[in-house]
Amino acid sequence: MLRITPSIAIDESELEERFIASAGPGGQNVNKVATAVQLRFDVARSPSLPDPVRHRLIALSGARLTRQGVLVLTAREFRTQERNRRAARERLTALIREAAAIPRKRKPTKPTQASKERRIEGKKLRARIKKFRSRPAHD
Repeated sequence: MLRITPSIAIDESELEERFIASAGPGGQNVNKVATAVQLRFDVARSPSLPDPVRHRLIALSGARLTRQGVLVLTAREFRTQERNRRAARERLTALIREAAAIPRKRKPTKPTQASKERRIEGKKLRARIKKFRSRPAHD
């Protein structure tokens, strides 16, 4: 089980990992060993996610989400499979935790009288500056 929050845990069977060839540091090791990890998690059909979290996760995922609703994370920063695997799982955990946080509602506010007056004064000052730039009128 991959523990995300106290109330959300994902079963290992829901995660699919593929090891692919990785670019970057590693010398000849890069050519021989598939160290990069491609972690796939089916967000759309996962029984582990509550619906509000699922919808926020889909919105957060962006281009990392396939048309079928599968989240694909690729980790290739490290030279070993194990560290890349851990990094991919940590990124998945962080993404789901972000989706699990309930966004706070915005309280609409009105500008204060003083801020309105400052804005108007600024506009008047700007208008005077621009007016003095123009050519004098012929009387």
